[in-house]
Formats: sequence, C-alpha cells, structure tokens
Amino acid sequence: MPKNFQNLPLTEYLEQYRQMGMLRAHMPGHKGRGISEFPHPSDVFSWDITEISGADSLFEASGILLAGEAQTALLYGSGACCWSAGGSTLCIQAMLAKMRSENRTVIAARTVHRAFLNACVLLGLSVRWVFPRSGGMISGEYALQDFSEALQSAVAAGESPCVYVTSPDYLGNMQDIAGLSALCHAADAPLLVDNAHGAHLTFLHENRHPMALGADYCCDSAHKMLPALTGAAVLHCRNAADAPLLKQHMQMFGSTSPSYLIMQSIESSMAYLAGRGHAEVQRSEILAQELRQKLAQRYQFIGTEPFHLTIAADGHDLAAQLRQQNVECEYEDSSFLVLLLSPVMTQTEFDALYHALCSCNPKPPKSVPVLPSPMETVCDMRTAALSAWETVPLAQAHGRICGPVQVPCPPAVPIAVSGERLNDEWLSLMGFYGISTVAVMR
Repeated sequence: MPKNFQNLPLTEYLEQYRQMGMLRAHMPGHKGRGISEFPHPSDVFSWDITEISGADSLFEASGILLAGEAQTALLYGSGACCWSAGGSTLCIQAMLAKMRSENRTVIAARTVHRAFLNACVLLGLSVRWVFPRSGGMISGEYALQDFSEALQSAVAAGESPCVYVTSPDYLGNMQDIAGLSALCHAADAPLLVDNAHGAHLTFLHENRHPMALGADYCCDSAHKMLPALTGAAVLHCRNAADAPLLKQHMQMFGSTSPSYLIMQSIESSMAYLAGRGHAEVQRSEILAQELRQKLAQRYQFIGTEPFHLTIAADGHDLAAQLRQQNVECEYEDSSFLVLLLSPVMTQTEFDALYHALCSCNPKPPKSVPVLPSPMETVCDMRTAALSAWETVPLAQAHGRICGPVQVPCPPAVPIAVSGERLNDEWLSLMGFYGISTVAVMR
C-alpha cells in the first residue's frame, strides 16, 4: 500500500486545462472565471463550513438560507423555491416524490434525463410514455394531442396523472409549455418541467421560463448557463404551501452536508441576475442571434433556445476542428455539435467563436434514424433496475430485458428503459448513438 499519492491526475488535468485558455463553449456558465458578486476567495477552505450557529440548515431553513430562497422566488415569480446543492437531480427526485405521495401516474415525454428514471426506480413510480413524432432520442418534436390522449386514458383508467417534460432539451429544442399547462390544468394534472438548461429563460427579451408559462413545478440548474458552481440548482413551485413538503423530500435524497460554497454561488448568481445580469442575458441573446445569422450560409442550426448553439453536422469532426481553434464544445455525436453560450461571455469571445467556426469545414451529419415502434414492457422499472443483471454486447441482446439504464453523460438520455424487451430496431438505434453494450436482466 503506497503511503502517499505518486501523482494527482485530476489536479494535473484541471490545472492543464486552466492554463490552456480554451474558449469554454460548455457548462458551467461561469466559463472558468468569477463574477464580482462571487468574490472567489483565494483560500476557499476558509469559506467552506457546515451548519454552525447562524449558518442555517438547508433542508430546515429558517434564517439566511430561507431569506435567499425567498429572494430567488421573487426574482423568478415563483410561489416559492428551494435551493439545491445536489444539482437538478435532487430537484427531480423531490418533484417526483411529491407526485408519489399523491399516488399519481406520471405521463412523461420519452426524452428524459437518466436522473428521472433513477428517481422513478427509487420511488416505484409507474410511467406512461409519450414518444416524439420526429427527431431522435436525444431531442424530438412532440404533439400536444399525444399528451391530451395520454391524460384522457389515465383519467379513464381511474388514475390521477401528472405530466413531466424536459424543456429545453439537450439540443435546445423547447416544448409548448403554455399549451401543455392548459391541457394539464383542465385535467387537474400538475405539470413538472425539467428546465435544467433554462435558468436564464426568465431574463430573455421574452420571458420563456416554465413558471411564467404555467408549470406547477420546475427545476433550474443554475450552473449550466449562469455563473454558479457545478451542483447549484433551484426547485420552483407555484403553490408556496408545497415548499415544506418538497424540502422534506429533498432531505430524503440529498446529502446532510450540502456545500456552502455551492449555495453561496446560487446567491451570487441571483444577485447577478437581479442587477447587471438581466441586461447581460439580453445582450448575449442578441449576440447569439447575430452569430447564427452571420453563419447561416455555412451551418445549419437547430433548436429555439438562444444559448444552445446546436449545429447539424458530423459533430466529432467539427469538435476536433474547433479544438484546433482553441474552442471546447459541450457535446458531439455523428449528427450534432452543441456549443453552450452564457451571459458572462464577452464580445471578444463571441467574435473568437465566430472566427473559429468560419475556419472550420463542417462535414454533413448522419441522418437521425426514424424512431421504431415502442418496445414491449415486460416488468416495471424498479423490478428490472434492481434485479441481478449482466452486460452483453448489442449483438447478443435481442429478446433480453433491459436492466439498469447505463447511458453516458452527456447527454444522459436513455434509449431503452428498464423492464423493456430489446429488439433489433432499438438495438440498432443504440448502435447509432455509439452504445456497444447493454445491461440486461439475468
């Protein structure tokens, strides 16, 4: 047993990346530098505390943390909100636990994050899936009619439904939240939105935040687009009376030692938005639109969320070219490349990104396969995910039942779901997205 570390690979990588000075077109939204609202002390250890006297306690907040949450709710126009130092994952777990406590059936758009599936497994929730009518498994286009039919079917079966969607999704496509809200409220069904990629939406020229469009519950990952530390998130609810119960659910899943540095970065990013940040969001929104317009003859952009610069191209090849131009992307596959923008980006950085993209020669994207018919569900997700399992190559998986979902992050969007019987069409889709093995029940 060695008495000390011979090397520090993570530390060495982080320092190397810091010194490279890459244009960080990826999360977190602080882009590798601080803001005046978050002083970034040179000795972060002196700021790292626990729940001592006067520091409040996140899941039982009654002092300074409760005051910060109240200010955040006012800023966004929510009934109440709860801070999370465990990312949007903790917020998703709390939202779904609330639905479980109400014995609701979840109607969900299939392009969900794996955090949703894991929460359903832990909570024993059943899910009625709505599949996109076009697009792939990472991002798809949905029809309100399909959600309407799913709601009617659930109500006819004597179930109390709720609806869960991801918007914006990983590629920057957005759902019709206002339309979904109207459908849900007519059916007495809460609308839950994974808005992890949209904490800035309130501050665009047109407020497009889910809470402004009728959502009942919504999670924001502050670190994705805002200048907050990784793990910073906010859970919003329309009815302020729900906040204590949501807190109770959060403490079931969250660490009893939430990071005060992360929470302080939430407070700082909120102060930023309440001050100069609002104008900087709108400035960057305009710069992002101008960037698209200037490059429209060279690139095909998709998505309607302005801070997701998603290009239809051979993403692997384009990402390699951009790294030669000192730009690191958020996500790449054979069909798309995602660059994430931020309100803290300067005019110089937007110009540098423009010149870098002008210097690249994009190759055509692979066509995203048409989605096959839904797979047969053999057992519930909880049973399948917690059963004995083994990993097999895709070629040996036909007819087997999907066990625990194992998908890389990013994008962390599952193709098969625990409990579904795998067939050749869906296995081929997995292969298209670069998955070579799958966990199946024994």
